Amino acid sequence: MTIIDLSIFILYLLGIVLFGSSFYKKNKTASAFTLGNNSIPSWVITMSIFATFVSSISYLALPGQAYMTNWNAFAFSLSIPIASLMAVRFFVPLYRKVNSPSAYTYLEQRFGPWAKTYASVMYLMTQLMRAGTILFLLALPLHVLLGWNITTIIIVTGFSVMVYSLLGGIQAVVWTDAIQAIILIAGALVCGIVLLFSMPEGPGQLFEIAAGSNKFSLGSFKAELTSSTFWVVLIYGLFINLQNYGIDQNYIQRYMTSGSEKAAKRSALWGGMLYVPVSAMFLFIGTSLFSYYKTQAGLLPAGIEGDKVFPYFIVNQLPVGLTGLLIASIFAAGMSTVSTSLNSSATVILTDFYKLPKDDPKTAKRSMGILYLSSLVFSVLSMAIAVAMINVQSALDAWWKLASIFSGGMLGLFLLGYFAPKVKSKGAVVGVVAGVLVIGWMSLTPIFFTSDKLKAYASPFHSYLSIVFGTVALFIVGFLVGTLFLKRK
Repeated sequence: MTIIDLSIFILYLLGIVLFGSSFYKKNKTASAFTLGNNSIPSWVITMSIFATFVSSISYLALPGQAYMTNWNAFAFSLSIPIASLMAVRFFVPLYRKVNSPSAYTYLEQRFGPWAKTYASVMYLMTQLMRAGTILFLLALPLHVLLGWNITTIIIVTGFSVMVYSLLGGIQAVVWTDAIQAIILIAGALVCGIVLLFSMPEGPGQLFEIAAGSNKFSLGSFKAELTSSTFWVVLIYGLFINLQNYGIDQNYIQRYMTSGSEKAAKRSALWGGMLYVPVSAMFLFIGTSLFSYYKTQAGLLPAGIEGDKVFPYFIVNQLPVGLTGLLIASIFAAGMSTVSTSLNSSATVILTDFYKLPKDDPKTAKRSMGILYLSSLVFSVLSMAIAVAMINVQSALDAWWKLASIFSGGMLGLFLLGYFAPKVKSKGAVVGVVAGVLVIGWMSLTPIFFTSDKLKAYASPFHSYLSIVFGTVALFIVGFLVGTLFLKRK
């Protein structure tokens, strides 16, 4: 990197930290820390929801996937409008009516304290693992391509996010999310335009080469459930995005920061919709990289493939100044996701695990202490996980898989509570057990069902469908068992 590129990146990092920290004076109460006193502009929340969709994983993985294969991943994005409309119709009014900073207060109201505790613990586990994974994946390509120490990158990034998230609360998170969203969109657009006009024979050559290699394909449209066909990815995306909009604290907390239900609906709708064209831009970058390096024989070294191609192009082929902007864009995508996880996790810890008396004058001070301490501990643990992933990825991958299995029951539990109002706690418990068993069976098949004796019991379905079948199993079993209990009574 040149001095100019490095200066742009450092200025971005310092600017975000200072701007986010400037909200400290407005962040003296638990309500301000978790909900921003319900005074955050609608467009800021919209951009924050969009930024929550995008992480550094998306910024690097989508171009990498399009470079290696095709646009099959875009089927996931096409499910977002359906989930967004359901959020506007069902989820936003529900959570605005419950009126709690925590997404899991509703589950407690429907099924009792066990449901809230289950969902809260699973959420915290997945967010902790997610933040650590993003910090690690953010540092990895920069370590490989720039030679920066990977541990240093993780600590600097994690510490930067911690400072402004802890000091500025949800207001710092959503406002920096909005800025970071604009930066990452600008970076992607600039990169797409540069690639489009870098072809030796003009932009038309890019589309000609890509189309000739079937790079714009959305995948197979066969009616099968064993591979990542268009339909499998679409259904998987629908369930994942229903989980995001319906039970994920990151999103529900943003519904509550809006000043009105109408503003919350508008933010939920357009925050998701914005991801659709931006994800198409990421995929276009990957396709463009394929065409570009096809015409530039020998320009791409051996061993640089998949997720590494885009960072390599940023560092080696972009003009001076743009390299710094694009690296800042990658960091913006990662930092926005980590800051969201940090603040929402602290909110869940305070709301779901502490019952402080409202009439005690010391409650306000204790609440802020819990929020600060929770943010600090979550930040340190996520950085520790990211550093640990350098050497012990296998153990942490197993933890991630287990956390995903148990959290997979959250969507089904929410849908059961919402669409089956007569089902009570006992039916829900049996449903959760059934759903988790199905998800565990499908997710762990590649690990435990590989021998000749056990292959007959292995899941024949694509792993994307584990959350689909698990959610459906939880809902059906919970509904039937709950109905049976009602008949006995």
